[in-house]
Amino acid sequence: MCGIVGYIGKKKALPILINSLKTLEYRGYDSSGIAYMINNEIKIVKDVGKINVLENKINLEVNTYMGIGHTRWATHGGVTINNSHPHRVGNITLVHNGIIENYLELKNKLIDLDYKFIGETDSEVLCALIDYYYNKTENIIHTIEKVIKEIKGSYATAIIVDDDYDNIYVIRKDSPLIIGIGNDENFIASDVPAILGYTNKYILLNDYDIAKISNKEITVYNNGSIVKKDINEFEYENDVVSKQGYNHYMLKEIHEVSSLVRNNLVDNLRNIPDIKKYKNIYIVACGSAYHAGLIGKNMLEELINKPVYVEIASEFRYKKLFLDKEDLVIIISQSGETADTLASLRVAKEYGTTTLGIVNVFGSSIAREASIVVYTNALIEIAVATTKAFVMQLYTLGLIAIKNSNIRYSDVISNYRLLANQVDSILENNIYKEVAKLIYKEKDIFFLGRGIDYYIAMEGNLKLKEIAYIHSESYPAGELKHGTIALIEKDTPVISVITNNIIKDKILSNIKEVISRGAKSIIVATDDIKIDKSYYDILIQVPTNIDVLKPILAIIPLQLLAYEVALLNNCDIDKPRNLAKSVTVE
Repeated sequence: MCGIVGYIGKKKALPILINSLKTLEYRGYDSSGIAYMINNEIKIVKDVGKINVLENKINLEVNTYMGIGHTRWATHGGVTINNSHPHRVGNITLVHNGIIENYLELKNKLIDLDYKFIGETDSEVLCALIDYYYNKTENIIHTIEKVIKEIKGSYATAIIVDDDYDNIYVIRKDSPLIIGIGNDENFIASDVPAILGYTNKYILLNDYDIAKISNKEITVYNNGSIVKKDINEFEYENDVVSKQGYNHYMLKEIHEVSSLVRNNLVDNLRNIPDIKKYKNIYIVACGSAYHAGLIGKNMLEELINKPVYVEIASEFRYKKLFLDKEDLVIIISQSGETADTLASLRVAKEYGTTTLGIVNVFGSSIAREASIVVYTNALIEIAVATTKAFVMQLYTLGLIAIKNSNIRYSDVISNYRLLANQVDSILENNIYKEVAKLIYKEKDIFFLGRGIDYYIAMEGNLKLKEIAYIHSESYPAGELKHGTIALIEKDTPVISVITNNIIKDKILSNIKEVISRGAKSIIVATDDIKIDKSYYDILIQVPTNIDVLKPILAIIPLQLLAYEVALLNNCDIDKPRNLAKSVTVE
């Protein structure tokens, strides 16, 4: 939810901290701040707004060689300077990502001990608690060990201690944090993109790890002992986090789909597990990943003839479950850190159930804790609204369905090889601009579909809401007439998805109903579907392919349409309001 960076080394720290924060701004952008050492004292600069607001308040040429920074997505307390990070209490300065669930209890305890609070955040309480124990122990490692035992919740935290400016300390539980390794310099970051401009070497921290970081050395402790860490190397060049000439990351990432499906086939196929042996299959996810799961359910049930149940992660862990060791729980998450999804994985493991993680981020919590992991290989996705990562989730689920079916892969490989060129043909179409001009001023828009097309419509609907701030709803086409059709009036846009010839006539009947009430009908359909002109104002045709690949071809026009509508409405496309890329709180 929030982005954390840190630097200690031989170079000027402030340009590094600011540049690193900019690469993590997709994790939160309500406020930002940095703390750095100058003249043997800690100076804090912070403000509400995006990173450029903070940057304008800072002299980047200041001779400081260590510091920590933070970009915030508000959870506890409003968007104010007092609530923004870094926080400083007594001898402790810190930045924090996560949720301290028992912070109110701790806050009352600290108030009784004469601590004063200027903000409303759980992070300030964490800072005060560390200061309280540090004053007792005068040993920061022992202090952190005590604090870990007392706090409940999630945290990725970077800490500076007064009179110990040669080191930065970090702790982690359930929130992502990595340590980047350089030459006579080391880095702290919530995600790899923050350090790519400086190093491609990093170590991953496990839950309850405590790291002491200087410019020359990294020491990691867990449960009182020093632990050895493997050094990982990120394989991609730094330009994967640049816009490469596109106006927005979202547009760039949609255009990357063709190369991803062209280049990932062999690697993805090699890692597909056998899931035929499991009695029941559950798919658990949030947001767009949940929509991918619904589409995956359709694919798996059709091709491997087993029941598949799709659950929203935030509901799954609190409901009565009937899992056993013969079941499989598939966990889908772009970041691999989604809090509710990660918690659901842990619940499933308590039942002895096998878990399969479908994730994009190497070494993420879900990737490490799942029984089996399949990476979607979508590379880094910066735009908050997912596009290419969602497509690669569909791609991976399709491969799982094909490989576990009676279909011989050699019989459909030509279809997979055709997909990239088909995606390119969709991207070259300019019709999305035309449709956007027709609907961008509307206040209400409806999406319709049947079967798997309804799930595609759900994702198209979400994209429009996320980045264009237009109220829209998705419905199974047959359900619209059971009440909601009352909202259809003259010129209400209705966007329908049709990729299935078997139920084509049914949804066309539903479309006729909304047209008779004056709706503007926009249809996205595969080009094997024959539709009379009386059913649409605008028809967006996409190439057809085998069933497991049709959802990819149908969703890209809806992603592009949402982009063009947001562009016309002057929205901040890559950083939509109230949203963050990685949701690491429940």
